[in-house]
Amino acid sequence: MTTTNNTIPTTNEEKKELLKEIIEAYPEKGGKKRAKHLNVYEEGKSDCGVKSNVKSVPGVMTTRGCAYAGAKGVVWGPVKDMIHLSHGPVGCGYYSWSGRRNYYIGITGVDTFGTMQFTSDFQERDIVFGGDKKLAKLIDEMEELFPLSQGITIESECPIGLIGDDIEAVAKKKAKDIDKPVVPVRCEGFRGVSQSLGHHIANDTVRDWVLPKADQYRKTPEGFVPGPYDVNIIGDYNIGGDIWPSRILLEEIGLRVLCQFSGDGTFNEVVMTPLAKLNLIHCYRSMNYICRHMEEAYGIPWIEYNFFGPTQIAYSLRKIASKFDETIQAKAEEVIAKYQPQAEAIVEKYRSRLGGKTVMMMVGGLRPRHIVPAFEDLGMTVIGTGYEFGHNDDYKRTAEYVEDGTIIYDDVSGYEFEQIAEKMKPDLIAAGIKEKYVFHKMALPFRQMHSWDYSGPYHGYDGFAVFARDMDLAINNPTWSLIKAPWKNED
Repeated sequence: MTTTNNTIPTTNEEKKELLKEIIEAYPEKGGKKRAKHLNVYEEGKSDCGVKSNVKSVPGVMTTRGCAYAGAKGVVWGPVKDMIHLSHGPVGCGYYSWSGRRNYYIGITGVDTFGTMQFTSDFQERDIVFGGDKKLAKLIDEMEELFPLSQGITIESECPIGLIGDDIEAVAKKKAKDIDKPVVPVRCEGFRGVSQSLGHHIANDTVRDWVLPKADQYRKTPEGFVPGPYDVNIIGDYNIGGDIWPSRILLEEIGLRVLCQFSGDGTFNEVVMTPLAKLNLIHCYRSMNYICRHMEEAYGIPWIEYNFFGPTQIAYSLRKIASKFDETIQAKAEEVIAKYQPQAEAIVEKYRSRLGGKTVMMMVGGLRPRHIVPAFEDLGMTVIGTGYEFGHNDDYKRTAEYVEDGTIIYDDVSGYEFEQIAEKMKPDLIAAGIKEKYVFHKMALPFRQMHSWDYSGPYHGYDGFAVFARDMDLAINNPTWSLIKAPWKNED
């Protein structure tokens, strides 16, 4: 097989040859490094056979974010009743301003602040003389302007670490002054190899700055008594409203959700987490750290679940119910039976339009594996998938979802992704905003799967109906016939 051959690679050997040809375009040193991040999954293997969580190759375009993005944009940012201060120059804060559609209920600017942007707006003099005094003054101003906030987090940008500002000292002092939690999150963007370290850092601040004072911070609702069916939803960020249909299902099977960390969640919910009997983690990559800590410190077990598509919803509900008594298990079966006709109707409606279509994914968090069964429920096949910032354990989990011959790519570059798509000719690309318009110009249907392309929710049975509709709208839109992909141009 050569790059001029229009035949779509079908065997594992042909796909491996394709990856080899793509790598040959790089200089020898860079190609050697990138070759370790591309592979073809072979059935029976315990992992996907790719290297992950290492620095991107210099000069090769990466879609990764930074530690600041992981801490503010993912873990802390969606906690709705706290003020999240981007400490540093205005650019990082502005770029991260309300970018992920973390829906919440509340009055913005009064008791919720998720779509507001707070920044210390560092200038040259702050770099020279330090920003600790400015930070302290800002906290006083925020407390005066927004007295109903339940606390403040300080997400430090790159210059803070470079000049050595002591945000921890400021946080300790101001927490006493305003009598509210002030959490310093030392997540300078240059730390680590991707936003993944930012997740870890933010989790550690919950461990070190919040949970040790949980009894002091906690505002227990009147009449609240811990019960045997109390659970926490961890690592669901309510993108497009995802957490709401998920919570409905959990409550329908008889569980009580104490905490949503962090989509549509509050600070008090965070400090309520140690009271639960089970942590249910949706985004393993961003929140497994705090789940592991709570298991060690409080004896709270945790399990990963998947609410994308009816097959995984049913499987996950049964897995969750198995951790409780027969009452919850019986209710889980009732709920699955209740929604089964709805799921079957959705599949019947869309399978004739989507069955046999192929998909290539490249996203962050849990999506490169969790969404695979939802596509399969609609009769579609995922022919390629990979993570922006996945770790080895993510790829081990992915091996449980993908089929033999699936192309796996870690931290894929723009060049690699485009070349694989050109040769594999998928019917749909499901990736991030950075890739969206490139593939539109290539006449490939595309869905933005970081924040559901301004749609959603996609979780739960109700979300599956939205998911199926959106995939149909993308793939079967007649406007694609008006665009000619570059490789189809005879000139």
